[in-house]
Amino acid sequence: QVQLVESGGGLVQAGGSLRLSCAFSGRTFSSYAMGWFRQAPGREREFVAAVSWGRGTTRYADSVKGRFTISRDNAKNTVYLQMNSLTPEDAAVYYCAAKFRGVVAVDAMDQWGKGTLVTVSS
Repeated sequence: QVQLVESGGGLVQAGGSLRLSCAFSGRTFSSYAMGWFRQAPGREREFVAAVSWGRGTTRYADSVKGRFTISRDNAKNTVYLQMNSLTPEDAAVYYCAAKFRGVVAVDAMDQWGKGTLVTVSS
């Protein structure tokens, strides 16, 4: 059973940065594509960023491209989301999710973490 635990959320001023971490356990991390998603109040959960298993190819939502960076450390079983130039529109609960040897998509993930709250003050 895969377990995912997010950390690193908090309150930041607009223009600031945060680094989210997601610790993976229970299976072979390198065989899983990993994704970050977010959900703001009253809105649907949306894709933010993904990193593939194998080659570690990255992909981003247009809204975060150039500001956010996803990375993975297979030795530490951890995926990260570096978030820079944050705006109030980035405020949400951020979720980490895992997909076994597949493609990251909001309706296709095998396991989800419980989320970490990011608040951005203007």
